[in-house]
Amino acid sequence: MEQQLQFTGILSDKPDENPDFYNWNRVKVCYCDGASFLGEGYDRAAGLFFRGQRIWLAAMEDLMLKGMRYANQALLTGCSAGGVAAIHHCDGFRALFPGSIRVKCVADAGMFLDAIDVAGRRTLRSFFRGVVKLQGVARNLPQTCTSRSNPTLCFFPQNVVSIIQTPLFLLNTAYDVWQLKESLATEAADPHGYWQDCKMDNAKCNTDQIQFLQDFRNQMLNVVERFSSSKENGIFINSCFAHCQSERQDTWFGSNSPTIRDKGIAKSVGDWYFDRSRVKETDCPYPCDKTCHHLVNRKKKPPPLVLSSISLQTSP
Repeated sequence: MEQQLQFTGILSDKPDENPDFYNWNRVKVCYCDGASFLGEGYDRAAGLFFRGQRIWLAAMEDLMLKGMRYANQALLTGCSAGGVAAIHHCDGFRALFPGSIRVKCVADAGMFLDAIDVAGRRTLRSFFRGVVKLQGVARNLPQTCTSRSNPTLCFFPQNVVSIIQTPLFLLNTAYDVWQLKESLATEAADPHGYWQDCKMDNAKCNTDQIQFLQDFRNQMLNVVERFSSSKENGIFINSCFAHCQSERQDTWFGSNSPTIRDKGIAKSVGDWYFDRSRVKETDCPYPCDKTCHHLVNRKKKPPPLVLSSISLQTSP
């Protein structure tokens, strides 16, 4: 874990980099539990304790004592696994504050889909099943979901976003590169490397691969359809090959940052948070968007993508 982190994008303290939130109190809670701060289990054979939920509660208690309880508005955000955490802990975060103050949540690249991979299997469901079982996550998932479905499915954000009561903003790409590499076209699902070039560079995807990814995009849009019908929720789903866009300065707010209908990510999130306008932005299919910052890997074997942290902000 890094000793120092650069606060950029939505965490920046510079008005020209983060016009709506630059002068807020900002805290980043580093990801350290492996289950989006939801674990509550013990592996006796290995002597391992999983205490993600307790880590979350202890962090919130500490921050409230340090002054967060005096906030007049608050925003919980997270990227990747932190995006999953932002979704699952959104209502709990809201409950920390009086009902009179504005509290909202943003999940960046947290919409991991229960999708079928290129071999016809559900790789991510199998992975999530192991996490949920090992870490005892089930007890910390919404009962409104677990009462009618198995806990593994309730760990997937797609099955809980519509029951979150607190206003929530989903920032995601329709072609998430982490899911492409680690869920859809893993080495196990693609042993002959048919997808290798496509995973490294979206420009090298052939027609069949692009069609497979268009089907994945359609699944993403179908998943958020009910969620987006709420006037309090917001979405920004662009057609970029990327992963996490809120903490990177080049994608959050810059002269050439990604846009949908000439509106960038920072402006969209700010307009939604401050109720300046409703934000329901869905991009046209790849390759129509020329503003994207695609992640391209130039090495033969792409490095693993690290699931990231959760952050929270309160106004002074």
